Amino acid sequence: MSFSVLSPSRLLGGISGLLQAASLLILFLLLLKAARLYLQRQRLLKGLQQFPSPPSHWLYGQNQEFQKGQELQQILKWVERFPGTCPHWLYPRVHDFCRYTWFQHQRMLTPAFHYDTLKPYVGLMADSMQVMLDKWEELVGQDSPLEVSEHISLMTLDITMKCAFSHQGSVQLDRNSQSYIQVIGDLNNLIFSHLRNPFHHNDTFYSLTHSDGCWNHNACQLTHQHTDQVIQLRKAHLQEEGELEKVRRKRHLDFLDILLLAKMENGSSLSNKDLCAEVDTFMFEGHNTTASGISWILYALATHPKQQQRCREEIQGLLGDGASITWDHLDQMPYTTMCIKEALKLYQPVPGTGRELSTPITFPDGCSCITVVLSINGLHHNPKVWPNPEMFDPSRFASGSAQHSHAFLPFSGGSR
Repeated sequence: MSFSVLSPSRLLGGISGLLQAASLLILFLLLLKAARLYLQRQRLLKGLQQFPSPPSHWLYGQNQEFQKGQELQQILKWVERFPGTCPHWLYPRVHDFCRYTWFQHQRMLTPAFHYDTLKPYVGLMADSMQVMLDKWEELVGQDSPLEVSEHISLMTLDITMKCAFSHQGSVQLDRNSQSYIQVIGDLNNLIFSHLRNPFHHNDTFYSLTHSDGCWNHNACQLTHQHTDQVIQLRKAHLQEEGELEKVRRKRHLDFLDILLLAKMENGSSLSNKDLCAEVDTFMFEGHNTTASGISWILYALATHPKQQQRCREEIQGLLGDGASITWDHLDQMPYTTMCIKEALKLYQPVPGTGRELSTPITFPDGCSCITVVLSINGLHHNPKVWPNPEMFDPSRFASGSAQHSHAFLPFSGGSR
């Protein structure tokens, strides 16, 4: 029997050869990826070359056009130059659900937003609003400026928790809820910083950045913990004796109960991942955009005292001395409704939205595209759509006024 022993020099030579081969393979894959990205960009450029557009950098796109804190103002400048459409080289592509999963969940959740489901919630909304107003009465007496946006966010979160997640108690008095509101505010800011830096568009690179990436990760973990706690509390409540049958007998289920009791077409329940994703989305969007809209409505009325006084007189005439608002009151305040719509036209909670089309759309001039981003802020401030768009003019929404059905989109529109 014989044994052969590799000499150190032959061993090092073998390792060196493997490293060289690995390096060449990595270099080849990088070149292949770069070639694919280049060809993809060339196809996009060819498809969009007939659209007028602002100048763009080969790497940064139009990022340099957007100064921090001046994003919406820049969009309005583009609206003046390009009132129709223009290519926008800025945003990374984000996919939350595949199309089939999205459609399946959407169909399942539609009953949660039926009018008959929403009507009983008006009383809960009024109670939550009264808690906030009572806090304001105490704070106003301190003769100091009052920052209302955080209070309004707590109030809308309170309403969302009660109406959509069967929560008992008031989150407006819970310190953990205040922490959640602060984290959501941080995430809003991080989204814009994420988009401004092209190197942050890659999730791996972004997660390695010490400031934004790490804080974004921690903030997301905190929001997921809050969501998971809500789900687990409701599951535990439904497991109590008689509770599940009591919920099943309800004519209309709330958002979370629909998710927990749902059965997919194959007979299985929603996965924990899908359940958390739906609750995360509704928890965030359900309270945050509403709070933003209410805050801007109050700002618009505060800066236009004549319209504010007319709204106050209309509501006082309807409710009298301290009566609580009901569902039937909502269509009996036409001028206040006009002011709300005008404020949302000027200060929309959602400045833009995007859609990836299932099939390419071809414009009358022959151009086609598969991804569309609608600037709602640009639409609402476009003088070709709204005369004197910067003026606060509630009469635009008077009964009988002529408007295109999609000229006013404060929360997007169409199929969801």
